[in-house]
Amino acid sequence: MRVLAPAKINWTLEVLGRRPDGYHEVFTVLQTIALWDELELEPAPGLALETPDGPTFGEDDLTLRAARLLLPEGGVRMRLRKRIPVAAGLGGGSSDAAAALRGIRALFRLPLCAEEMSRLAASLGSDVPFFLHGGTALARGRGEEVSPLPDAPTCWLVLLTPPLSLPDKTGEMYRRLAPSAYSDGSFTRAFLRRLAEAGTVDEALMHNAFEHVAYSLLPDLAHYRRALLRAGARRVHLAGSGPALFALAADAAAAEAVAARLRGEGLEPLVARTVGRQEALGG
Repeated sequence: MRVLAPAKINWTLEVLGRRPDGYHEVFTVLQTIALWDELELEPAPGLALETPDGPTFGEDDLTLRAARLLLPEGGVRMRLRKRIPVAAGLGGGSSDAAAALRGIRALFRLPLCAEEMSRLAASLGSDVPFFLHGGTALARGRGEEVSPLPDAPTCWLVLLTPPLSLPDKTGEMYRRLAPSAYSDGSFTRAFLRRLAEAGTVDEALMHNAFEHVAYSLLPDLAHYRRALLRAGARRVHLAGSGPALFALAADAAAAEAVAARLRGEGLEPLVARTVGRQEALGG
């Protein structure tokens, strides 16, 4: 069985505050995009994950953990072809885990309802439940409370993933997030109102609480932002907790033009479009 795992961006990402359990409360609109990892599954003795021409993952990898939740005794071999940049804020690991849950349930015809799948996904990580839905969705709590929304209109974007890393990146981002960066959900509500009333994605209403922290912790990130602006991007947005950056384009040709200018500077951009729920789930 072959399952595609899409990447994601956040149209908005607000942090409302710190919770009593130590986690942070988020309010975010997520969107799947046409940048895919590919997971192949087949029945086999034991449990194995292969990553041809890709990074090697340890036993604590989310995809393996997802498989163990459904098949504690093993019984599947998985082959993962990575195309989504790793640890870039694009949700690749979470999407791969959700793809494993969806693929194993289908391959072995496991009698799991949507609520059980969501519970298992939430036990793996905050973004995993979203990838059981795909398309456009609102997420609350730690990110695990997902409310699917009507698909946003198709948008084209140019992605740039700087070769910048930070140990325990997301955790460090949260630790460095000052209370002054907390918000009350108004950015997200305004974005959703415009989306519902006008059917458009309004860049002026997009917001990411981690923008300032990312540029502070990763000073070289500003170099890549400037490169996108020089190449013709109207605005530059941080993807999740970064360091990937993205810019929206009017259409596919405009996105390719920006990407071509970036390649002329020796950079390696990716061009993608948003995908709705049906396509994100392989329909």
